[in-house]
Amino acid sequence: MSRPDLDALTSKDSWEGVRAVVAGFSVAGFASTDNLTHLGAEVVALDERRDPELEEKAELLGVLGADVRLGEGVTDLLPADVDLLVVSPGWRPDSSLVLQAHERGIPVWGEVELAWRLRHPDHDVPWLVVTGASGRGTTVRMLDAILRAEGLRSVAAGDVGLSLVEVVMDPEPYDVIAVDVSSQQLHHTYSMQAESAAVLGMGPQTEVDYPRWHPSYEAWLADTAKVYHHVQKACVYNVADERTRRMVEEADVQEGARAIGFTYGMPSVGMVGLVEEIVADRAFIPQRDTSAAELFTVGDLASTEPEFVSAALAAATLARAHGVSQVAVRDGLRGFRPRLGD
Repeated sequence: MSRPDLDALTSKDSWEGVRAVVAGFSVAGFASTDNLTHLGAEVVALDERRDPELEEKAELLGVLGADVRLGEGVTDLLPADVDLLVVSPGWRPDSSLVLQAHERGIPVWGEVELAWRLRHPDHDVPWLVVTGASGRGTTVRMLDAILRAEGLRSVAAGDVGLSLVEVVMDPEPYDVIAVDVSSQQLHHTYSMQAESAAVLGMGPQTEVDYPRWHPSYEAWLADTAKVYHHVQKACVYNVADERTRRMVEEADVQEGARAIGFTYGMPSVGMVGLVEEIVADRAFIPQRDTSAAELFTVGDLASTEPEFVSAALAAATLARAHGVSQVAVRDGLRGFRPRLGD
């Protein structure tokens, strides 16, 4: 039996005839199963866990036509006659299901890849994407607050906020989406073309203590760098982390995309940074060679902790790349309050 042309399908199309397996039945897995079933795909969802909440969700989607299998051993074997494997965040590249899919030539997508492909062709909603070793959630929520201050219908999605699949399937399109993705999610992402993207920094990790989800230190850096692939407007990097600058230099971006640094120090041309207590923009103003625009002050923020200020710098830079006004940057950050755990 021939496989369907997955590259031709969006949320505007019927997915009837597509046989998909969704590995993991958490927030992302539930949204993927629900929406693929809604589009007409034949979906089998697998999760080794079994608890009352998952069983209730499984029963709900079962009524809609999905085949949800819970409990120990259900992920040992990839079902036969499968066209697509969608893995929830956290599924390692060396897991049994993923290896079986590769051996059988079956595409493996993460939630980010599925969401990107499900975008409605008539609604080209820009994605502003954030990744990095830490601070992603705070940065994305700050960015969402700034975008809302500009009067845009924005949402925080991905690892923080709503499921990306749920967001792109919303019948009322957003103006812009602030996206939090991890390096693990980027591993199974291939097609995404963010309007702008930022790597906050790689933290203190070295070749000895990198995240062991990735097979090597180099693989971790390579997966992280995928966020810049085909960026349209701005690749935002952390001046304090040389690794992020190299990622930008090596990125395959769209014509006209710019490299924009954010820094805790004095900004050079093409950067956003601190001049004493003032955050100055020398990247998105006409006279950036000779002047700077004030975006906000450190005193406008709810915290003066370095990581919090750095998150604000990155969020402001992404917002400015999208065309947000100086006033909205300041107002959004003034009203932002961190959540417990930020």
